[in-house]
Amino acid sequence: MSDKPLAGKAALVTGSARNIGRAIALALAEDGAAVMVHSHGDRAAAEAVAAEVRARGVASAVALADVGRPEEADALVESTVSAFGRLDILVSNAARRREKPVTEITYEEWREVLSVALDGAFLVARAAIPHIVAAGGGSIVTIGGSPSHMGTRNRAHVLASKMGLVGLTRGMAAELGEHGINVNCVAPGQIDTVRGASAGTRNAVTHSRPVARAGTPHEVAAMVRHLCRPEGAYVTGQTIHVNGGMLMAGA
Repeated sequence: MSDKPLAGKAALVTGSARNIGRAIALALAEDGAAVMVHSHGDRAAAEAVAAEVRARGVASAVALADVGRPEEADALVESTVSAFGRLDILVSNAARRREKPVTEITYEEWREVLSVALDGAFLVARAAIPHIVAAGGGSIVTIGGSPSHMGTRNRAHVLASKMGLVGLTRGMAAELGEHGINVNCVAPGQIDTVRGASAGTRNAVTHSRPVARAGTPHEVAAMVRHLCRPEGAYVTGQTIHVNGGMLMAGA
């Protein structure tokens, strides 16, 4: 296998201006893919990541979009194809993390969370799929969350959006395999990231978990990169947990 197995490919990573999305963008760049860096509104942070991507010897561009709006999701994909001439890989990482008891969540807050993580993943994928098919196949990865499979207090809207991604992932996998597109969900556990105050507090890492530490964005990105490489092509329709054994331990 080449040391640049994604050379000549182009990727769109939503929510890639920081944290896990940034790590994924850099991992795909290290494998040779050109990367569109996306943010909802922080152009400076996105441009900084794009510079890091270019430092790895591949092309990069920046696009701002609210992926929960159909017209902006479509424009994001078109900007990617315009920049690189093709689209082979889509990673749907954009999300809004909020914390509030279920009885206090307003409908507007519910829609705010689901519109980005779930609606956005659908809208961007719908626009991207014809281009990935035209490129001869590729990969789609959604970024879910292990806590959604366990239940977590005060995050019903976030958990619902992430579990919805599992169904979307399986549906797309069933339809797109014949086009040479594998579709998977990577579900991180507790990852050491920078979070805004609205995301709430973290649960403490407990020693009942086999790997008693927080994970790193790099470890999540490594799994995404594997699924997008040629040797990951036979893995599809799966939810793969990167969580230090959180589900196994019931931590």
